[in-house]
Amino acid sequence: MTFPLPNVSTDLTGQTALVTGASSGLGRRFAQVLAACGAKVAIAARRADRLETLAAEIRNAGGVAEPIELDVADDAALEPAVAKAEAALGLVTILVNNAGIPDAQRAHKMPLELINRVIDVNLRAPYVLSCAVARRLIEEKQPGRIVNIASIAAFDYAGNGAALYSITKAGVIRMTEALAVEWSRFNINVNAIAPGAFSSEMMDGMLERMGDISQHFPRKRLGDPAQMDSTLLYFVSPASECVTGTYVKIDDGQGSR
Repeated sequence: MTFPLPNVSTDLTGQTALVTGASSGLGRRFAQVLAACGAKVAIAARRADRLETLAAEIRNAGGVAEPIELDVADDAALEPAVAKAEAALGLVTILVNNAGIPDAQRAHKMPLELINRVIDVNLRAPYVLSCAVARRLIEEKQPGRIVNIASIAAFDYAGNGAALYSITKAGVIRMTEALAVEWSRFNINVNAIAPGAFSSEMMDGMLERMGDISQHFPRKRLGDPAQMDSTLLYFVSPASECVTGTYVKIDDGQGSR
């Protein structure tokens, strides 16, 4: 095996990516970045109107995008979403499990309906989608990349009414490690990004409830989604061919204690 010097490239020509939670925030940025690097991108989320807007923006910039309306909490919709992406754009070789929701309540006050939805969206859906994508890759004997979006809360729970969120994100990290071992012989790499507090719609809701939490951080700022571009591209590019079952914390020092 030979490698270029240096062994670095962000050219994703010929790849098909599926990004969940793509209608806003981090997912929107991830989809734009992957498309800008040449991947055909299936963008999935509940808000179809926003997906159409994003798809138009990507196409106008010279990219390829296919909107797929999807509520990841709906079991019956997960496998068909992968099939739709494949039918429209080809075999999905990159999966970004980005969709997630907060709980925003003390654990003992959470209704069962909210408990189930947080677990379904944050943990169950990434697992089911990963399996659906991996199954197709294995059948086609093709390599693939799965990137799970966890959270710094998986490692450092601040105790602000997000216990279940923290638990599910810790589960995402362990899922990443376990599936990486399960699928390494098939050349399917599974890695995770654990962001701190970044600007997004989810973060806007937290700021409304808690005030400007950034003033408690060492650098007194929120992260910008663009600051995750390089890590995402590393995990899906040829440079990380030997990297699987790991995670990168991107928290701007926010998690330091």
